[in-house]
Amino acid sequence: MELHKIEKLLEKYFEATATVAEEETLRTYFSQDNVAKHLETYKPMFQYFSTAKEEQFTKQLPLKANKNYYKWLSVAAVGVIVFSLYFGNLYQEKQAEQEEALYAYNETKKALDLLAQNFSKGTRKVAYLNQFEQTKQKLYKKK
Repeated sequence: MELHKIEKLLEKYFEATATVAEEETLRTYFSQDNVAKHLETYKPMFQYFSTAKEEQFTKQLPLKANKNYYKWLSVAAVGVIVFSLYFGNLYQEKQAEQEEALYAYNETKKALDLLAQNFSKGTRKVAYLNQFEQTKQKLYKKK
C-alpha cells in the first residue's frame, strides 16, 4: 500500500472525515507486521480498536429500584414544598404591603390636591384684599 495514501487517510481519520471503508483500510494496514517506522506509534491504537470491537458485556444488571432513592426523593419533595410555602407567603405579604403603600399614596395625593385647590382660592381672595387696600390708600391720599 502506498505510504502517502496511508498518511492522508490518517489525517482524514483524525479530522473525523474518513469513511467506514477508509477506516477499515487503516485497520488492515496497521494489523500488518510491516508498518512504516514513523507510523509505528499508531499501531497499538488500531489494534486496541480491533479487540475492543469484539468485547461484550455479559454480566446481568439488577433492575430493582433502590429504596434509598425513594427516601431521598421524598426528603427532597418535602424540602421543595416547605421552600415554596415559605417564599410563597413572603411574596403574598410583600404584595399586601405594596397594595397598602399604593392606597396610602393615592389618599395622600387626594389630600394634597384638595389642599392645593383651597390654597388657590385663598390666594385669589388675598389678591382681592390687596387690590382693596391699594384703592383705599389712593382715596386717603387724595384728601
